[in-house]
Amino acid sequence: MLSKSKVSKGYLTVVPKLIREASEVREGDILEWSLEGARIVVRPRRRRTLDDLEGLIEGGGDAVASKRKAQRGETVPR
Repeated sequence: MLSKSKVSKGYLTVVPKLIREASEVREGDILEWSLEGARIVVRPRRRRTLDDLEGLIEGGGDAVASKRKAQRGETVPR
């Protein structure tokens, strides 16, 4: 799916409607931008659920490592 948007003054841009709908991006969502080689990759950062938070609390072990895994969307052991 190819969509286009223009970068305006202040480096603002709009997420095209087809992309918003397909990825379920909503107002207030955070988009993460990264470079993969010469490509710009934009991914929505998913909101954490209560189950995600529960996994952090019950996981035990290294809290920092568990937090990083949760931030990357990886499963945290229970």
